Amino acid sequence: MAVLLLRLAGPMQAWGVRSRFTVRSTELAPTKSGVIGMLAAAVGRRRTDPIEDLIKLRFGVRKDQPGTVIRDFHTAHTLDGRSSMPLSNRYYLADAVFLAGIEGDKALLEGIDEALRHPAFPLYLGRRSCPPALPVSLGLREAALLKALRAEPWQASDWFRRRHDDGLSTEILIDQEVVPAEQRSGGVRGSQDVPVSFDPRRRDYGFREVERIMVQVGDSGAEAYRSTSVDAHDPMAELAGPTGLEGMGWCF
Repeated sequence: MAVLLLRLAGPMQAWGVRSRFTVRSTELAPTKSGVIGMLAAAVGRRRTDPIEDLIKLRFGVRKDQPGTVIRDFHTAHTLDGRSSMPLSNRYYLADAVFLAGIEGDKALLEGIDEALRHPAFPLYLGRRSCPPALPVSLGLREAALLKALRAEPWQASDWFRRRHDDGLSTEILIDQEVVPAEQRSGGVRGSQDVPVSFDPRRRDYGFREVERIMVQVGDSGAEAYRSTSVDAHDPMAELAGPTGLEGMGWCF
């Protein structure tokens, strides 16, 4: 088994689990369904394609920069202006950075790693309006999932690191099944974010048990925390056309 680490950073992110009708909420950390959907988009799978191999991947996330919840109040009218659409409230995480990890078969993860660097469909951090600000893949690690999430250097922005120059006490949210019994904290909750099917005709999500583990980051010489050059990164480059508005991708 191997672990593929992902850096999920952007001006806005939105990871909904209970979004319904006119209120579109967000969780305070990436969901398994949202990340699996992003991986499916990267490898070129459509919503009706099977995802059983992706569902089996073990998942965890570390909150390196928790961000701030913001509300976007939507009003809209029909094209002719004669009637209005329902008012809606959409919530986002602003200025957040997360370290996510997926654990599974090495050959499968190598293919996903390559796809994230050259995605078939545009990548989004939960919603179509939320492209990543930095390259997503941090590469493979030969370690167990929890160990990899503990060991990886802090991924927070420079300004956030300056505010917390003594490091940050934060949490890892991880599939309970991968946490050794002696390391379990007892902070377990259920989450209905396992994507059984993304098919619009029969979307379905299952439950998983999530362990909450507190960790300290940024206090042990993690200055070389960025291992990938981002100078030439353009999050819209994967979209067709000069304006970046012609592409279509996945949204969760």
